[in-house]
Amino acid sequence: MKARPHLDSVLAAARQLIIPSLAVLSAFVAGAVVVAAAGFNPVQTFAALLDGAFGSGINFTETLVKSTPYLFTGLGVAIAFRSRSFNIGAEGQFYMGALAVSWLGVAITGLPSFILIPLLLAAAFVAGGAYGAIPGYLKAKVGASEIVTTVMMNSIAVQIVSWIIKGPLQEPRHFYPETAEIVNAAKLPVLVPGTRLHLGLVIGLAMAVAAYILIFKTVLGFQIRAVGSGALAAEYAGINVRRNVVLAMAISGGLAGMGGAVELLGVTWKLYSNFSPGYGYSAIAVALLAKRNPLAVILTSLLFGALATGANNMQRAAEVPAMLASVMQALVIFFVLGYAVYEDRFARYWAERKPRDRGPHAAAAGKEAAGSNA
Repeated sequence: MKARPHLDSVLAAARQLIIPSLAVLSAFVAGAVVVAAAGFNPVQTFAALLDGAFGSGINFTETLVKSTPYLFTGLGVAIAFRSRSFNIGAEGQFYMGALAVSWLGVAITGLPSFILIPLLLAAAFVAGGAYGAIPGYLKAKVGASEIVTTVMMNSIAVQIVSWIIKGPLQEPRHFYPETAEIVNAAKLPVLVPGTRLHLGLVIGLAMAVAAYILIFKTVLGFQIRAVGSGALAAEYAGINVRRNVVLAMAISGGLAGMGGAVELLGVTWKLYSNFSPGYGYSAIAVALLAKRNPLAVILTSLLFGALATGANNMQRAAEVPAMLASVMQALVIFFVLGYAVYEDRFARYWAERKPRDRGPHAAAAGKEAAGSNA
């Protein structure tokens, strides 16, 4: 009888892994079918993917580099989802953060790195946070759908960047549609010599821990989760629902903005068209696969980073067309979102089975509880 609560906690943890595991497994099975239908060897193709992502130290560091922007954007989306605010705008917020540091990283000179880099990251958080707070405010104030407004603001952000890199912030020679390279003091230090692995990964891991503490160990995090669980009940309990919706969207946008900053400060050093291959959109799948848990986002972002890095080796070693490599990533997103739709149904089904599965244990527990109440 005493071991039963421990068993229940183990089963609950196992159930938390079922949906993400099924999503990834289904994606790879479907991917194998697609690869085979296209006339390629699935085993050879997936071996090339794994080798490209983890086959050597250099490959693994490149996987970590690719995972970093997914980590930041995934954290942002996960926090927004906790308040039941569907932030589809991480892509635009990512661009706003990158735009802020591309300007300040050129304009500010003479500061040492240990002052300039935190200043730039803070500016990116503010830029992304402000851009995320706008749809949050519209939702809280007038009930505007954040799905619609964030998607619209993604397009606006891309157009703003497109204008900026061809106009006010274009590189001095005006040959290319890109900004000037940031000053050396603004560039993130490389962690492993001879690779592109930079300090942004460590910052991202720190942000994941900070996000976990915020959501699960603070009053603000409790209020955000309460609003996500039931806005009417939260309001009845005295929680300011509107305020927490705006705050959640602002924090979400701030983290996505930091992702854009880290990518620019650590990898590209300048801003240009198509700066993001869709990190903000993929972040939705990253967050859902992680069950909106900031610490789990570390693992799911690594998965997407491995797919991005391994896809290049699939093309070289297995001679798989680039389009099939993109299909693999799309399948993961498709199944993650698909299983998420049925997750609530699965949870209700399990809850209905639970009393029957316990059988006499539940009955005995009920009698004991009744006796103690009496």
